[in-house]
Amino acid sequence: MTDATDAVAAYLAARRETLAETALDFLAVETQNPPGETAALASLVEDRFEALGLSTERLTVDPAKPNLLATLPGERDTTLLYNGHFDTVPYDEGEWTRDPLGERDGDRLYGRGATDMKGQVAAMLETAAAFVETDATPPVTLQFLFVSDEETGGPAGLESVLDQRDLSAAGCVIGETTCDSDRYAVTVADRGSIWLTLSATGRGAHGSRPMLGENAIDRLYGAVERIRTQFGDEPLALRPELRPIVEESVAYYEGTMGADVATELFETPTVNLGVLEGGHSINSVPTQATARVDVRLTAGVDTSDLLARIRDCVADCEGITIEDADWSVGTYEPIDSPLPTAVAETAGAVTGERIYRRSATGGGDAKTFRNAGIPTVEFGVGTDTVHGVDEYTTVGALVANATVYARLPEAFATALAG
Repeated sequence: MTDATDAVAAYLAARRETLAETALDFLAVETQNPPGETAALASLVEDRFEALGLSTERLTVDPAKPNLLATLPGERDTTLLYNGHFDTVPYDEGEWTRDPLGERDGDRLYGRGATDMKGQVAAMLETAAAFVETDATPPVTLQFLFVSDEETGGPAGLESVLDQRDLSAAGCVIGETTCDSDRYAVTVADRGSIWLTLSATGRGAHGSRPMLGENAIDRLYGAVERIRTQFGDEPLALRPELRPIVEESVAYYEGTMGADVATELFETPTVNLGVLEGGHSINSVPTQATARVDVRLTAGVDTSDLLARIRDCVADCEGITIEDADWSVGTYEPIDSPLPTAVAETAGAVTGERIYRRSATGGGDAKTFRNAGIPTVEFGVGTDTVHGVDEYTTVGALVANATVYARLPEAFATALAG
């Protein structure tokens, strides 16, 4: 490490309490989505960046949901982008035993968004402060992009930013929590998806004489089971470069779900019946029914090909039609490319733990960045309370994140140089 990087790390180590206070300040601002009104938090973060002398820019289509971009010039024009989001999922205050707008108990900081991801936003802000206050110039230009609308995937967030601004970053790190308990990881891939809306028609009859009708719900459930049976156990055609990612992913998840289930998760499609609606009374044979089915596939798999075969499968089911189908292809970064390498090596040095380079089980803004041509990974130390009651992070996790984010520019510049 250079003297400048050591100075930045020392600064962060001495600022544990300041970092914790910043995170609590952010937790105190209500940003649950819906409605997703994040303007107050955006203004608070903007003020703190400007107090550091950094230039900021608002990229907004909905004034209630602004996005904020701050820039810290580096020794070269190459840009490393840090990304987070202001909004949180909703919560039921009555279910919480802690204050969902922030409460500290020893090393723990409770509150909605503590680990997803206001804690990481605070760590990124503190990273910028560490460079400024120690008069250290990062080897690459650093940008900090905080968006609204991430939790709902709405159009006011990252989608609108990319419509307004050319983000020419050489790499992006999203602060999603990827580490919990004793398992640490950087996510280098996401999964593709097919979201199907199926409808069924039947023939009505009295509930006491069901054999005289055709039950639309039964037909619909049968079609879903046919999809599950035909495709749920089918081995995926994985690209050779995905094999190391799948192996790392299985190794990461087998501790919580077992090796067989973890292997199945990435080697075959998953099929989930998320919504099933139909019927209007218990004593009638339903004539209409609707289902929504979520199919997920490992990155790189030809999603459109599987969708075509699902359509053929459903076409043979009497009374069933596909009303709508949304799909996406999973994305990934090569496991040994500069950004995953730099993040894994830096995080390993800071935490002293093995850092798995794995796939996420779902998908989010990383997919949007990758599809825009920006190499992207996710990394954040936190807890497994994401979206849960009494969500919390720890001061130790905040400091670890800030330290990794602050040491990363040097490691990334070295990795790019080859």
